[in-house]
Amino acid sequence: MGSSIANHFRNYSWLKRTLLILAACTFLSSSFLFLTPPGTFIREYLAKTVITTQHRDWAWIFVGAQRRDQMVLEMQNLTEVNSIEKQDIEAVQFNTNRPIESLVKVEDISGTLWKGKRMYVYDPRSIRVVVPSKQGEGERITAMVQRTGAVAGVNGGGFNDPDGLGNGFAPIGAIMSGGEILYTDQEGSNPQQIVGFTKEGTLIIGKYTINALLELGVTEAVSFYPRVIANGKPLITSGDGGWGRAPRTAVGQKADGTVIFIVIDGRQTSSVGATLKEVQDLFLEDDVINAGFLDGGASSEMVYNNALITKPSSRYGERRLPSAFLVFDHPEKVEVKNIWAGLTTIDAGGASTHPEFLKEQAELKAQGKLPTPTPKATPTPSAKPGNTSESVKAGGSSSPSSTESTKPNTTDKPSTGTPTNTTNPTPTNTGNPTSTPTPTPTPSSGNTNTGGVNTGTNTGSTKPTTTTTPSPTPSTTPKPATNGTETVPNASTSTSSTVKPN
Repeated sequence: MGSSIANHFRNYSWLKRTLLILAACTFLSSSFLFLTPPGTFIREYLAKTVITTQHRDWAWIFVGAQRRDQMVLEMQNLTEVNSIEKQDIEAVQFNTNRPIESLVKVEDISGTLWKGKRMYVYDPRSIRVVVPSKQGEGERITAMVQRTGAVAGVNGGGFNDPDGLGNGFAPIGAIMSGGEILYTDQEGSNPQQIVGFTKEGTLIIGKYTINALLELGVTEAVSFYPRVIANGKPLITSGDGGWGRAPRTAVGQKADGTVIFIVIDGRQTSSVGATLKEVQDLFLEDDVINAGFLDGGASSEMVYNNALITKPSSRYGERRLPSAFLVFDHPEKVEVKNIWAGLTTIDAGGASTHPEFLKEQAELKAQGKLPTPTPKATPTPSAKPGNTSESVKAGGSSSPSSTESTKPNTTDKPSTGTPTNTTNPTPTNTGNPTSTPTPTPTPSSGNTNTGGVNTGTNTGSTKPTTTTTPSPTPSTTPKPATNGTETVPNASTSTSSTVKPN
């Protein structure tokens, strides 16, 4: 019987044999993925990874639309819970006996599926938030470092990233530098996801209002998430953190004040990316007591000695970003101008204005490979001037990833004299989660970190408001906050979700 079936099979044409083999493989793999516990685990893992990118809506392919939406909410809720506990500011006892020349140390790190860099900054007061030098366009970190004379730098907070090809000029959340509020889309009483430093150098991570940050003496800050270590306790105690693998940027602080920046390359054959827990464990190995994520995904990068030392996942290389944490020999001499002051509109850009994308399209058309130009028209957001306050997001964010992330759905109504940020982006391809940081960042960078952003009044300087008219989205799935390259699940505030991406 068996031999007759085999002979019959051999008599089939090569096309019939190929189709039969494909059908058998499809049946077996589908049975494994949908009818066994290991298969379910694999499908959910893949869905989590997709959720923190710009294509989060497509996660239904692995788990169905209902389970996808449930997973997004679970990620959002976890980020919210982990951001509540306030930090013990007295836990950091700064080591003041370090030699002055001992400013930073950079080393290679690697895991089973990823490679990256770890940078130790021994004096946290040397860290400043820097923003682009001109209005209307973000700036690459290598350009920021060269322009300001910084020793090193990593990417910062999340931003609105239409088509994954934004100009890096429309931040999500808050940006503070030198004690001044340069940008915020929340009122001073609305809590939002924050990664920042006090004037003494204490790292602050969690959900804080602008008013609380000012009371704590925070001088440098951006918005992203998620938080993974609080007051010495790891917050991811089971699973991998729920955001899949992606490029990541994260920051932590030891009890002696030493700050550690980690950047993981991802979305490449040489480095797929890291999970949130893998990064948390790296920090725990160094006895870090507080840690969280910045924008991830295609925004993730580290610059040292005027050179880009990581490999961003964006197909166009370094991305233009709205903020970065830079390290200086003389931070007190650094002047950071508020490039958003006085603006009445903020254009986030998109495919129709992205220089590298347009150049690529022109070359393809010249070669006859592109019959008609395909860039989408990007709506120009309007912003009303006024004072603003207040990712995940990730990117974020990155979330973020970050941003190769899906844009956030946001509708912010301005208070008097406050810029408004309304963003309902369509899922598109960028880079964690991100950014996702956000958060509120789980990353895209990769991600823009991706949650809704609220408008509010700022206790300090005048901020612009952004109103971005979104393209229609394919589904009503809850949207994550966009970190520069990674998309990150929304983190709700008292009024709406904030910043994704990693």
